[in-house]
Amino acid sequence: MNAAVIYARVSSREQEREGYSIPAQLKLLHAYAQQRGFKVVREFVDVESAKNPGRREFGNMLHFLETDEECRTVLVEKTDRLYRNRTDALRVEQLEQEHDIEIHLVKESTVIGKDSRSQVRFTHDVHVAVAKFYSENLREEVKKGMREKAEQGIYPGHAPFGYHNNRLTRGIDVNPEKAPAVKRIFELYASGTHSLTSLRKAVRAETGFLINRSYLETILKNRFYLGFFCWQGLEYKGVHQPIINAALFQCVQDVFVGRNKGKRRKHDFAFAGLLSCAHDGCTITTELHKGKYVYYRCSYGRGRCDLPYMPEPRLSDQLGSILKNIYVPEHVVTAIVQSMSGDQARVQEQRATQITIAQQRLSALRTRMDQAYEDKLDGKLDEQMWTRKMGDWREQEIELEAALHRLETLVKAETVLTAQRTLELANRAYFLYLTRNHTERGQLLKSVLLNCATDGVNLRPTYRKPFDLIFQRAKNEEWSGREDLNLRPPGPETKEISQSVDFSIHVSGASTV
Repeated sequence: MNAAVIYARVSSREQEREGYSIPAQLKLLHAYAQQRGFKVVREFVDVESAKNPGRREFGNMLHFLETDEECRTVLVEKTDRLYRNRTDALRVEQLEQEHDIEIHLVKESTVIGKDSRSQVRFTHDVHVAVAKFYSENLREEVKKGMREKAEQGIYPGHAPFGYHNNRLTRGIDVNPEKAPAVKRIFELYASGTHSLTSLRKAVRAETGFLINRSYLETILKNRFYLGFFCWQGLEYKGVHQPIINAALFQCVQDVFVGRNKGKRRKHDFAFAGLLSCAHDGCTITTELHKGKYVYYRCSYGRGRCDLPYMPEPRLSDQLGSILKNIYVPEHVVTAIVQSMSGDQARVQEQRATQITIAQQRLSALRTRMDQAYEDKLDGKLDEQMWTRKMGDWREQEIELEAALHRLETLVKAETVLTAQRTLELANRAYFLYLTRNHTERGQLLKSVLLNCATDGVNLRPTYRKPFDLIFQRAKNEEWSGREDLNLRPPGPETKEISQSVDFSIHVSGASTV
């Protein structure tokens, strides 16, 4: 009897669990082998799509045919069970030519081999092309259907923790057992007292769910719990019920931002991170000699250069000269502050008005939602209309809650440098610098400078905004402070500075200064 192998395949686990396709294929092929006098030596079964090359059992079968000298026959139900892509078809064709393999396509009553007639080969190639077209067309239709589903607000993927996929409605429902755990995860982390590691332990202790750290972070950053989801790079408003509100979600994101700040240095050198080498652009690093003497030198990122070692006291005195160049006359400070104080009052008044309007709209929206729910219970509103309207109203509710959270969140005073403090700092910077130690001098310089290049003698500073504009105006003789400034009214430069200085300029280390 001639030796043969059998190959069977289904595309998904669901087809395998149904228990019909694979057994039916094997029964058909064994009957064919017995009828034609073949001895089946191996069975190869794949449970995966054939649209792409790389199937495990298919590859094992080809390897077996290449190494076994007796077996030269493959029994398969039909073409699309064997392959749906050109790459696999070419690999089988190569085996046919080099090892004299025959492919018996039982349902198509066709045998493909090295000596097959051109008409048989042509018909087989057509079947391969049709199988490939079917697979690609099915993929396009599935993608189109999933995109349409996403546009209707229904997440087309597997529901995240806290939800479950409803097989009857094809939608996403809240999981009553896991949803409270999700809300508790957000509440615990929003308190700011937990790292992801301690949060994992707290969640297990309170809810019984053991969730790894990486998935906890995924949960905490997932807008799905707000009522939104991403699909193929686009964000959609989902019709599923949110588990948390916008204010809680934003609070969690703020905690993440606070925890991702850079780590402190082992030695907090006064001017570290502020200087660069004028010769090659490398960062200037620090060295501690004898446990107390601090020297600054080039990091030699591009090899040795001519920058000398600079002791901290001498460098500190040199850097102070930079602050002489951002002096602002007193009358200019007064004019700018007076013009901007009125703007600040108007901004606060407008924000209070916006908060009141948003609260009124949110209250009216929730009243409307409650009334619609009563209409649904009374039968005045059908289920389809209720679902559609509630989806729109929930989206509006989330947007209003987020807007209120932004309006009601006060900016912390210690992290904000107002226009007046900016100009006062520019006016008194050099005096402040002379009265501070090296560490405080470094903090003051970092609030004014982005970077400073040095060759050991000369300095080339790059100022932060708005100090860069102040520096440019300070080069004008009218701002030198040497003439009688009280006799001259504010010029056009006053307006330009006032436009450039924002009330919420964040400057690191401003509170220390």
